[in-house]
Amino acid sequence: MGGVPRIRRWLARAPIPLLRAGLGPLLPAFVLVEHLGRRTGRRRYVVLEVVLREPGAVVVAAGYGPTSQWYRNLAADPRVRLWWRRAVGVRGRAELLGAAEGARVLERYRRLHPWRARLLARALGIADLDRPGTLEQIAGRVPLVRLRSPRL
Repeated sequence: MGGVPRIRRWLARAPIPLLRAGLGPLLPAFVLVEHLGRRTGRRRYVVLEVVLREPGAVVVAAGYGPTSQWYRNLAADPRVRLWWRRAVGVRGRAELLGAAEGARVLERYRRLHPWRARLLARALGIADLDRPGTLEQIAGRVPLVRLRSPRL
């Protein structure tokens, strides 16, 4: 797997005020996640691309792997608030998916959105997303997180 290109912090954080203001319908591919810092207990915010929509949930990928701060924070405390589309600051829970479940989600994503899967693979530096039998390995390197809320 090649390295995932890092985006500038100011660019990654630019959508936060828009999403918090309720303008989620303008950015439907992104979800804003409020979580608590595992050491400080302070509120933290991250904007993530929605990989897949499920009833009452969205699935996102930890593109920089399981060492991402937001991912580690969710592992410590799964309580979140979410801003996505018309849902503004709704309470939810994060579910860190294991490699087997992540592979099932990636297979569904690949089947439903083949061209988006190719774009996602390129963005995440995953050359083998479209090859059979590799999804569990990919889900181990790029973990998936299901963000649940009955209000999504």
